[in-house]
Amino acid sequence: MRNKLIALRGDRKRKEIANTLSITPQMLGAIERGNRNPSLELAISLAKLYNITLDDLIFLLNIDT
Repeated sequence: MRNKLIALRGDRKRKEIANTLSITPQMLGAIERGNRNPSLELAISLAKLYNITLDDLIFLLNIDT
């Protein structure tokens, strides 16, 4: 279900989202693929950016584990 994170990004480029979050596009890609977990601060920023609750984001991050 991590593809849901990619779907939340929509038409926006990974680089655009990464710049907004002050992380590298590679880091964002690793989070989207499930290779890395975001810090709490980054998770909060992602949830706000994607307009979802932190609980929903954590669910999406952990659904495949």
